[in-house]
Order: sequence, then C-alpha cells, then structure tokens
Amino acid sequence: MPVNPELQGRVFPPTEPYLVGREKIREFSRAVFASSPINTDVTAARAAGYTDVVAPPTFAVVVQELTLRQLLSEPDAGIDFTRVVHGDQRFSFTRPIVAGDELTATLTVASVKSLGGHSMVTAESSIVDAEGAHVLTAISTLVVRGDE
Repeated sequence: MPVNPELQGRVFPPTEPYLVGREKIREFSRAVFASSPINTDVTAARAAGYTDVVAPPTFAVVVQELTLRQLLSEPDAGIDFTRVVHGDQRFSFTRPIVAGDELTATLTVASVKSLGGHSMVTAESSIVDAEGAHVLTAISTLVVRGDE
C-alpha cells in the first residue's frame, strides 16, 4: 500500500508530557560522546547559567520519537515501518533542553511526496515546555521504499 497523500497537513494530538531526567541526559551524553561538562556536571552547567545539566542537541529525538510513533501507527497512513529509511533530520532550537524540563510535542505532517516509486514523508514536531513556551522544532524526513 502506498503512503496516503492525505496525511499532508495532518496534525496529531500532543504527546503526554515527557519529564527530562538528569541521568537520561548523562546516559545519552555518554552514548554520543558529548564531551562538554555541562552535559554531565550540574556544577558546570549552573556555572554556565543553566538550571541543571544540558542535553546534547540530538537528545531531542527522544521526545520527537513519541510523535513519530503516532504517525507510524496511524492506520490509514500506509507506512510499512519495515520499508522506512531515515532520510534527513534537522533541529531548530529556541533554547537547549535541560534536566527538569517537562516537554510536550505535537507532530504536523509537512509534506508527502512521491519520488521514483518511493515516498518521502516530512514530519515537524513542535516541542514546548510545561509553560507552553517553544523549545525546539524537530524535522524528520522518512523515506518509505516502494515495492521491489
């Protein structure tokens, strides 16, 4: 089944709030070899003006994944996850993510395009804090391979 072109423009409900944990940031920082002390040391982060440890920029995928899960499980999407390849990833930050943030994300399907028998689905996840202030927008393009 091809990707449903009517997905374009669809907005999904906001995710449940995700509480960013200090240890989650430390674990992620080690996994991606982030070497800045503000990613693991509270004292260094506070000395730099933050309230707690700061997540590396790519930590945002942890929250974005909650929205992509909604898209991939949408019954009428026509997206077979076994045929999905991650094509592109971008982030646009208003501010960094820090431990203690409670983040909620809302996904909008920005575009659905066909290209050479494949589909490209671009999804924008707007991520806000507990006060509703924008933290970042994560943009992913998923390539859904067509039939062989």
